[in-house]
Order: sequence, then C-alpha cells, then structure tokens
Amino acid sequence: MPNPTNPDKPSSIDIFQDLTDTAEHQRRKRREELLGPLHVREFFVEGKIRINKKICRGIECNLCVKTCPTKALFWKAGELGITEELCVYCGACVINCIVDDCIEMVRRRENGEVERFSRPREVLLLQNNINTRKRVERIQSAREVLGTTPRKKSDRKEKES
Repeated sequence: MPNPTNPDKPSSIDIFQDLTDTAEHQRRKRREELLGPLHVREFFVEGKIRINKKICRGIECNLCVKTCPTKALFWKAGELGITEELCVYCGACVINCIVDDCIEMVRRRENGEVERFSRPREVLLLQNNINTRKRVERIQSAREVLGTTPRKKSDRKEKES
C-alpha cells in the first residue's frame, strides 16, 4: 500500500497492534460499565486469578464467594467460577480461603510492580510492607515541610541521661 505523503515509500500499518488496541479498549470499557455501579476503586492495571479446583473445598466453605466485593466469584455446576471482568484483584478471596495455594493471584500495579500470592499470610505481609512504605514516605514528606532532620540514636541516649 503506497504512502500518501511519499508515493515511493510503502506505508506500514500494524493491523495486529490495531486489533489488540481495539480489543483492549473494548475490554476496559466493558469493565468500567460493570464496575461503575459498584463504586469499587481499581488499584491494579492488570491481573490474573486462578483457582486450583483439585484442592478447593467447594461449597463446604464458600468463604471466597461471600467476601468478594464485586461478586466476581460464583458457583456453577458444582465448581467455583470467575467473572474476570469483575475481579479487581483485591485479594479478599485469598485472605479468606481456608486452603493454602487454592487461589493464586498475580497483579500489576501502575508503577509496574508485580505481586504474586496464594496464601493469606503472603497477602498480609504484602499489605504490611506497603503500609510501612507509605508511613515512611509520609514521615519523610512531613520532615521536609517542617524542615527537621531525624535524630541519631546517640543524641537520644544523651538527652535521656
């Protein structure tokens, strides 16, 4: 196909990229339509959730289905089903699952950081690390605003004596 600005040079159209972009745009639009009425904030750019149906206790516990804020998990024909468009990858299902490694989640944050977990302990440790990082950032920004610097341990000991 000739290039309209330069007839001697063929234009390059990446049809695959155009189709991928269109499909991604449609997926995001559908997701916004489904999540909009729920007023659930998304923190993750993308993610995957997988359920190991061999070790899932099924209808016995049903805790993951009950705790899902978007109702992305549901029962169908005796097994757990997932509506991917509804999942916000919050980890509530993993925290409440009574079987370790039954629900595996991989999610990517806006900064590119990838998080992977399949046990309640892993989710809680991850949240603790994130909260600690946020507290440190808030303390540092408050110090910058106030113009203070952290005291050394030796200064604190002298002051206490």
